[in-house]
Amino acid sequence: MTEDTLTGTGDRAVTELRAAVPATTAPGAGTLLRLLRDGRPRTRSELASVTGLARSTVTQRVDALLASGLIGPSGEAVSTGGRPPTTFCFRPGARVVLAADLGATHTRMALTDMSGAVLAEDGIDLEIAAGPETVLDWVVEHGRTLIDRAGRSEDELLGIGLGLPGPVQHATGRAVNPPIMPGWDHFDVPGYVKSRLDVPVLVDNDVNIMAVGEHHASWPAASHLMFVKVATGIGCGIVSEGRVYRGAQGAAGDMGHVFVPSGSDKPCRCGNTGCLEAVASGAALAEALTEQGVPASGAREVVDLARSGSVPALRALRQAGRDVGEVLAAAVNMFNPSVIVIGGAMALAGDHLLAGVREIIYQRSLPLATEHLSIVSSTAGEGAGVVGAAVMVIEHCLSPGYADALVTRA
Repeated sequence: MTEDTLTGTGDRAVTELRAAVPATTAPGAGTLLRLLRDGRPRTRSELASVTGLARSTVTQRVDALLASGLIGPSGEAVSTGGRPPTTFCFRPGARVVLAADLGATHTRMALTDMSGAVLAEDGIDLEIAAGPETVLDWVVEHGRTLIDRAGRSEDELLGIGLGLPGPVQHATGRAVNPPIMPGWDHFDVPGYVKSRLDVPVLVDNDVNIMAVGEHHASWPAASHLMFVKVATGIGCGIVSEGRVYRGAQGAAGDMGHVFVPSGSDKPCRCGNTGCLEAVASGAALAEALTEQGVPASGAREVVDLARSGSVPALRALRQAGRDVGEVLAAAVNMFNPSVIVIGGAMALAGDHLLAGVREIIYQRSLPLATEHLSIVSSTAGEGAGVVGAAVMVIEHCLSPGYADALVTRA
């Protein structure tokens, strides 16, 4: 089972466990932990029945998990004769996770437990162009502040998850040729952060972690989901068969640089013309509105104008939705998702952007592909990124193999 597998529940978790562990391998403590993470208390006998382990081996594994604090007793099961057996369950509050969603101009950070529930969070206007040392130093120091604020200690830290606003080579955690991140290209983000907080550090593209966060929070049963972030830039995170799909080089979902007819003469920061981002991003709309005599300096001011009832801003948002829909219509035919979630700063303006997206997708996509398709606004909102970054760390650090090592060290 890979770190990209999103949390399974109930019978699905049991099925995944059986498939993930080779018949010749005795499941370790991490495998029992994976099973208990579905929230259902189980006795030693039930764990032995599911895993096929001897009762004595299960007792040994359970004792190790109890010593680590990752599980705890949760009462007694109904007795079938004699002393009622003790049940055990996962303790999500035993460890904490730091998560940061680094945007082009704004950073959001949170401390969560091992279920992804937020314990403390904060946000700050911080330019990613300030460079990796400046930004990551802030992440580390503010992370310590959040740990203190929540009344926890650094010894309880399970790991750190970061989302970056550019292409990321997930295996190394390094940004690759990021267009809006001067100084970040191939910078060793995990190594830099780990030298200050000695725990696992995982890094991914910001839209990927938002897709994971939205999937975790609102659509856990959706096997095929697309999350579209419309903000200063435009990007898409793809969840396929419950896993983040990144492509061969980690560039999957970069829909902001797909050509759209309405922007044929618009130059894009990537060097091409006619890119979706050049006509439908927050920066593009702000520039277009300013040219019409409605001053706006960025995505958030466009949103403020729309909320105040500005007709030019509302029209611009509706057209931006249509442009986004042009690209997504092709993706719907190719990928056939069950859910498309529209998020990012521009989605906070209301239903005008979403209405434009729906208009074009239902008009241009195949009826079979849209028959059961849900096109919705983000419910996790601006918190989707930090939740997704936390879930990324949790799934990695509590995967059976890694958890075995974690329990051994405890």
